[in-house]
Amino acid sequence: MGIEKVLLARGGPHLSRMAYGAWRLNDDPQRASLQHVREKIDLCLELGLTTIDHADIYGDYSCEALFGRALAEAPSLRDKMQLVTKAGIKLVSAHRPSHKIKSYDTSAAHLTASLDNSLKQLRTEYVDLFLIHRPDPFMDVQETASALNEMVRSGKAKHIGVSNFTPSQFQLLDARMDKPLVTNQIEMSVLEMAPLEDGVMDQAMRLGFSPMAWSPLGGGLLFDEQNEASVRVRQTLKVLGEKYEADVATMALAWLLAHPARIVPIIGSNSPERIRSLVKAEKVALTRTEWFEVWQASKGREVP
Repeated sequence: MGIEKVLLARGGPHLSRMAYGAWRLNDDPQRASLQHVREKIDLCLELGLTTIDHADIYGDYSCEALFGRALAEAPSLRDKMQLVTKAGIKLVSAHRPSHKIKSYDTSAAHLTASLDNSLKQLRTEYVDLFLIHRPDPFMDVQETASALNEMVRSGKAKHIGVSNFTPSQFQLLDARMDKPLVTNQIEMSVLEMAPLEDGVMDQAMRLGFSPMAWSPLGGGLLFDEQNEASVRVRQTLKVLGEKYEADVATMALAWLLAHPARIVPIIGSNSPERIRSLVKAEKVALTRTEWFEVWQASKGREVP
């Protein structure tokens, strides 16, 4: 039996309780063949990890096309998954010669062209969720909202959300949307707890949507032997993991899953064995005391 689904927001999509992040899909040449990508897709669907998180820039603008080629070999799989993609960051790249500097672009022209290209690369007629990847300080909010609303009306995107937005930035755009934004994809982990204190998590719970968490293992920082907080947290998770028969990484995901905001962590391992291990986090039910033990280890102090 696979992992459960979660209703991301009222009127929003049903996503798997954890998502698979495709940002490393093309990192490992040994695992980047169409056969290996297809095997990874099959494994995710087998485990119930049906939500796949993309962005146009992943793999220097290559991961969506790689995934799309694998999906084209078995198009019937499309109806078994939820595809998420993001746009709005412009990287300097040989694949985008018109980009002179790294910048953000939430203009209607750029977002619309980005979505159309993502659909082409992913070999699909629609995405279940389209996100603005980063807040744009030059955003014309009415123009941006109009473009996003048209994506939904056209059926190219079923739902709209954002990523890395502050509460005020979220509110600014949300107020101009025909339908409410359904998520804010944020950085959060046992070592990155700012969303618990800066109003991001409060807003998510007030509005009733589940935030998605990128880099839920701290981008590898959790296993840094030179980082004092990492050492403390890792030891705490190791002790708790003995009770739940789970490793440190799985326990770190369980800590996120335990939060009442129904956080959706995005895991990105290229190892099938690791993916199988990480999804076991859903079966771990931390107590309130255990959750605070991890919080305390991360902060290096008791609660005030």
